[in-house]
Amino acid sequence: MKALYFKEIKSFLSSIIGYIFILIYLIASGLFHWIISMNTNLLEGTEADLIPFFNLSPVIFLILIPAITMRSIAEERRTGTIELLFTHPISDFKILMAKYLAGVTLLIIAIMPTFIYYVSMHYLGNPVGVIDDGATFTSYMGLIMLGSAFVAIGIFASAVTSSQIVAFIIAMFLSWIFYDGLTLLGSYNLMGKFDYIIQYMGMSFHYDSIKRGVIDTSDLIYFGSLIAVFIFAALTVIKSLKK
Repeated sequence: MKALYFKEIKSFLSSIIGYIFILIYLIASGLFHWIISMNTNLLEGTEADLIPFFNLSPVIFLILIPAITMRSIAEERRTGTIELLFTHPISDFKILMAKYLAGVTLLIIAIMPTFIYYVSMHYLGNPVGVIDDGATFTSYMGLIMLGSAFVAIGIFASAVTSSQIVAFIIAMFLSWIFYDGLTLLGSYNLMGKFDYIIQYMGMSFHYDSIKRGVIDTSDLIYFGSLIAVFIFAALTVIKSLKK
């Protein structure tokens, strides 16, 4: 598994795909938070915090993460190399986890440079250091968990088809449904007491909870369960391909 994990990381970083993902994320984030004059601009806010950054990043991830995961298994299916993977002395679960962890690693690499945002807001605050350190760090953890869930969804989408384009569309649609769609549906107050349950099933419900500065056990269980469900679903699809 370790060898396959490093092979996937090398595949990301030895091709232009990984660098494009990182650059687009950092450029888009930099433009919206430091240059373009709108409500996401950190310099134009009334408080020294990173709330606009943590609100916008999931929206960027909705497009970028499906783009980097779409080829993880779909390309193997298209080229036929997935049969070669099946012959290796490694379980299907470990194959999936190697690809999943490689995607999460690339996600973390992309997020790390944005730590400069925290340093900048720390010193730009009046007084210096007024930024809520605890809420900021828990929000970073929440962003990583949310992004990791997107990666799991992307791996599943890539497993169900041999077309990268179809995998991208499925991943982006499912990610939006679980991030914002369920919360939006529950906000219409159409199903009475079930509206809260529908919103609770959405990622944004738990992500918003984490952004308040406290990581509740229920939020960790939610993201862990969501990731496990999609990894298991992808594993089921992979096993069906061997029959």
